[in-house]
Amino acid sequence: MDTTRIKTLQIAILVMLVSFLTACAGIPEGGNNPPMTTAEPEPYRIGVGDTISVHVWRNPELSQTGVVRPDGMISMPLMGDVEAEGMKPEDLADEINEGLSEVIRSPEVTVMVNSPVSAEYRNRVRITGQVGSPLSVPYRQGMTILDLVLEAGGLSQFAAGDRAVLHRNTGEEYETFDLNLDAILENGDMRTNYTVQPGDVVSVPRKTLLRGEL
Repeated sequence: MDTTRIKTLQIAILVMLVSFLTACAGIPEGGNNPPMTTAEPEPYRIGVGDTISVHVWRNPELSQTGVVRPDGMISMPLMGDVEAEGMKPEDLADEINEGLSEVIRSPEVTVMVNSPVSAEYRNRVRITGQVGSPLSVPYRQGMTILDLVLEAGGLSQFAAGDRAVLHRNTGEEYETFDLNLDAILENGDMRTNYTVQPGDVVSVPRKTLLRGEL
């Protein structure tokens, strides 16, 4: 084998080795990354405070626009109170359609959400505990734990940043994931600088003070 081919092979092996080491270095230790939501968004569910329009085809006297009451109900002519909170618009339309079919022939009902006020609260992210100013802010795509901490004014002098936790609703219940805010802020260690998701809550506990620190 000539010298040129040997050098080419050595370079190829070196490139592969560097790529492998780079990939390994990017893998966070512990494997405790919070689960990410799927790319497909969940269907919208009606909440208290939402303004919805109910349209009954060929029956304008039954069509109406109203706000979902604090008890989660809306009032429909000929039906009375109907539970709307937690329902998808199409499911609510089916329920109203079924109820009206007992008094009118072949109703066709559609439901539209005109003002999804309740979504604002479900799509917020929050940080509590030992930070400059605990806050609740609207979720913004790409926001990270570090962004949230900085927006809250950083950690207070009493914060145990290495014991902070992220609370995330993973479907059926909230799960907690360890955060090391001290490592992020002081050492630039971004292994726990996760991308936040709607509904996330970051909690920063108070550090334990020794007798001489009181």
